[in-house]
Amino acid sequence: MPSSPQHPAPTASDLSGAVAEDLALYREKFRLRLPESLDELHGPTQGVVELPLHLAWSGMTSYDMSKPRQRMGLYRTVLHEGLRDDLPRYLNRDLLLQLWPVLRTLVGRTVRTVWEDAFPQLASRTQAVA
Repeated sequence: MPSSPQHPAPTASDLSGAVAEDLALYREKFRLRLPESLDELHGPTQGVVELPLHLAWSGMTSYDMSKPRQRMGLYRTVLHEGLRDDLPRYLNRDLLLQLWPVLRTLVGRTVRTVWEDAFPQLASRTQAVA
């Protein structure tokens, strides 16, 4: 709709407020999915893992945990697409801690920030490697 006196075009501050609100909602979506503790994460560390379609809806659904790239791909997918019940089922605490220094560079900024804010041991793993 073109702007008019009755419907002025949005200002830069209107747009930045809308963007900030959208980002806050996006962060909250990931925050609400988090486990209470990393100790809840008891997912597999070996074998072949089959992800359901609600997680792996556009591509690979089978991941061989003995292959580093596939293992990293599974974790990236679950962190982005997983619901609260999926995280303990498919992620493993020790493996997440091991993978995090590289994995954090493969996930979006929002996912990385939400996880590191909730679990300082992830951020400290990154600093220890740096």
